[in-house]
Amino acid sequence: MTNPKLALIPSGYKGGTNPTVYSILPNDATGDFDFDRASEGTRIRKDGLIEEVTNDVPRLDWLNSNCPSLLLEPQRTNLQAYSENFSGLAWTPALVTITANSNISPNGELTAYKIESDQTNFTAELRGFLQINANTEYTYSLYVKAGTTSVCRIDLTDTLSGGASYYYGRVTFDMATETLTTDLATASFDKLDGGWYRLKITATSPNPLQGATRSSIILPEVGSIFIWGAQMEAGGYATSYIKNVDDANGVTRLKDEVFAEDSNLFNITEGTLFVDATPFKSGGGMEIQLSDGTANNRHTIQYQGTGTSVRALTVRGGTIVFSDYNPLTFDQRNKLAITFKKDEFKFYVNGSLVHTDTSGDVPTGLDKLTFSNPNLTGTFMEGKIHDIRVYDKVLTQTEAIQLTTI
Repeated sequence: MTNPKLALIPSGYKGGTNPTVYSILPNDATGDFDFDRASEGTRIRKDGLIEEVTNDVPRLDWLNSNCPSLLLEPQRTNLQAYSENFSGLAWTPALVTITANSNISPNGELTAYKIESDQTNFTAELRGFLQINANTEYTYSLYVKAGTTSVCRIDLTDTLSGGASYYYGRVTFDMATETLTTDLATASFDKLDGGWYRLKITATSPNPLQGATRSSIILPEVGSIFIWGAQMEAGGYATSYIKNVDDANGVTRLKDEVFAEDSNLFNITEGTLFVDATPFKSGGGMEIQLSDGTANNRHTIQYQGTGTSVRALTVRGGTIVFSDYNPLTFDQRNKLAITFKKDEFKFYVNGSLVHTDTSGDVPTGLDKLTFSNPNLTGTFMEGKIHDIRVYDKVLTQTEAIQLTTI
């Protein structure tokens, strides 16, 4: 198979002034990607530990992988104050004992807390105070590790005027069997090194809210577990951990932005755009595209806001010349390719040719590859980038099927 004109296989980057994600090809820096994130962030290192990185440092993330991916996330705010200090003012123990510095945490430091209960007839819990809005989808996450028990529960609660609380989302997690039981919520977990899990629960807050809102970390059985890194964020999925030392108003991580610009690389009249990515189910549209900086001339991969399909789209002079929607499973790795030349457009999804069109002209003047709309103002990609390639030739059907096969 011919080498691509451009290949981004995340492996190297530069932070600080002029932050950059390096491309593998070309090797003269003309295909390197500009990067921006005006805040700190976190990633999973190759050794499996969580690492904080500074402003404008691209995040190559190794979560559950032997190869890094480029992590692209939206702006999110962690509303859980004292996210690592469970003795802090935001937390109230009820029939539990909490002990600081009891285990090595997911960032490699001796900062995990032990939460322990000897109760058999009463609910033992650690309550975390939260300030949230009504009728809003939130995702709560917590790093947990089995101690003398492997079962924990998280309730997202509101308080009635008489003082009684009720939950609007619940998950019970058995770490020994890795099973989840939910009520009024969806839930999942990430498995980390060292016996740690990141437990995640998504639910919609009540409308109206009745009183004080909390997260409750509950021990349904006698025994202990270890906890670290609590996070409450508005949105339908958990993003990377955002440390909140003590701010009740929340700590914000800003969005990641990436793009490359070079007319010699991208102004091609026939070729192939290949995308290997894990799209997150964001609830909004996301795009990766070759363009001239406008919506009038472009080749686009559009992950649809429904979270169930993807669209291949080519536009020339403001007129759509190629378009196809295809079902897609989000939150998992997918390999897609558009091949294009005059009167021949094809779309490949995970090893299958799913659509062909035999008429239409190819847009010209293309000079940008963006992970957003052409002018970097919306439809930002949310997910993990594993491999992006641009070829100045139409791959054969055999080559394209081989390239896009998972």
